[in-house]
Amino acid sequence: MSDVLLQNRDYTIVVAKTRPTLPATPPGYEQRWLKAHDAIVALAQTCEALDPDGITLYLSCRDASEQFKAYKQVKPEQLSDIFEAHYPPETVNLLDILKTVLDDYFARKAAQQTKPNGEMILVLIDGEPSDRMAISRLIVHTTDKLDRGSELGIGFIQLGDDLIARGFLAALDENLKSAGAKFDIVHTEVMEEMKTPSLTEFLLKVLGD
Repeated sequence: MSDVLLQNRDYTIVVAKTRPTLPATPPGYEQRWLKAHDAIVALAQTCEALDPDGITLYLSCRDASEQFKAYKQVKPEQLSDIFEAHYPPETVNLLDILKTVLDDYFARKAAQQTKPNGEMILVLIDGEPSDRMAISRLIVHTTDKLDRGSELGIGFIQLGDDLIARGFLAALDENLKSAGAKFDIVHTEVMEEMKTPSLTEFLLKVLGD
């Protein structure tokens, strides 16, 4: 698949970081997220090269009024300050933030405000989503609204080694069409296995999985 499809496209990154309770904090948690922040910056740099007006970022935060803080037209050099400004919650509602991001895309599409090639949504998670079946149904129903398979891509990037999360993401990656999806729009990776030179390749896999 040509990387031309990666151009003229908007990019949204969702960082669904959680803060486990101290007794349950997995070994290496802080070190993983420090490396993840560097990887997110590299990913944002790749996206910015394809989408010069900046990415949209949703970052989980411990805020009574909103569980995710939205930032528009973010440049990679702004990410470190944004990360430091927010303390993650113990749990996140992944279903709600996916609905928010997808609703925003289709609202802009209806208003003819999207890029010609569509959008890519990249979601970083570090634990097991509590609403897995609802997330799967949401993505399946989303494909019914698409004009073509490459219009929208959703890439899930797992941080850590939660086996339930890994199994869920693998099922999304491999079984979406058998679950009734019009197109296969999901690709998943494990953060520790991603390498900076292959980020463009990863983005292409999201579109052509």
